[in-house]
Amino acid sequence: MTTTIALAGKGGTGKTTLSALLIRYLMEERSGAILAIDADPASNLHYVLGMELYQTIGEIREDMLEQVQTSGALAGSMPGGMSKQEYLDYQVQMSLVEGERIDLLAMGRPEGQGCYCAANQMLRLILDRLKDNYDYVVIDNEAGMEHLSRRTTRDVDVLLLVTDPTQRGLITARRMEEMVPELEIGVGHVYLVLNRLRGDGSLSEVPHPLAQAIEEAGLHLIGVLPEEPAMAAFEFTGRPLVELPDDSDLYQAVRGIGEDILENGVR
Repeated sequence: MTTTIALAGKGGTGKTTLSALLIRYLMEERSGAILAIDADPASNLHYVLGMELYQTIGEIREDMLEQVQTSGALAGSMPGGMSKQEYLDYQVQMSLVEGERIDLLAMGRPEGQGCYCAANQMLRLILDRLKDNYDYVVIDNEAGMEHLSRRTTRDVDVLLLVTDPTQRGLITARRMEEMVPELEIGVGHVYLVLNRLRGDGSLSEVPHPLAQAIEEAGLHLIGVLPEEPAMAAFEFTGRPLVELPDDSDLYQAVRGIGEDILENGVR
C-alpha cells in the first residue's frame, strides 16, 4: 500500500526543504521504496536531495508534441513503432533519477501553447501505475495547488500546507484547505506546518495571537519548523540540506512531523 504525502503553500515558505527532510526521515527510519515528485517548475528538489536531474516531464511532453506535429504521428505510432502511450511510458521511465531507495521525477515547467490534453491524461495513467511500485510518494508542489488541481495524482493520504508565521500566510493556507473538496481527488488528512519560527520547534512556542488565528481558521497545526542557522551556509555552498546534522532542531522537528503523520495520521 502506497502512502502519498503532498506539500502545498505559497511561494518561499519552505516546501522543498520540508519535502527533502521528510524524505530523509523516510529513508533513515522507515523501510520501503520512495518516489519523490518535484512538481515545481523551478525543479529545485534534486539540489537539496543531492541528486542529478537530466530530464523533466515537461521536456518529454514538449518532445512528444513536436514529434507528433513533425512526423504526422497523431493518428499512428511514434518513431520506433511504439504507440504514443508506450513512447511516453518509456520516456518517463528513462527520466527517473534513481538513488538508494529513492527515485526522483521532476515535472518541469508548465505546458506551452500546444494542446497537451492527451499527453497529460497519459501521464496521469503512468503516474498512477508508477506509484504502485513505491511504499511512499512525496510530492513537492509549486506555489498554489496547480498540480493537485490538474490531478497529477489521484489520491493524497496527507496534504501538508506550509506557511510562514504571518497572517497572510495563514489566509493562504486556509484558502487552500477550502479548495480541497473542489480538487476531485481523495485527500485523507490536511495539516498545517508553521515554518521559520524562533525556538526549537516546540508547538508551545507558537505566540498566542498566532495560535489563536490558526484555531479560528480551523487549521490543524501538526508541527513547527524552527529557523536553522546552518541553512544559509548549506545553500551558499550548494551542500544538500539532507546532510544537516542529526541533532539540528530543524531536522528533529521534521522527524517529529513524520512520526505524527505515519503513526497517527495515516497508519
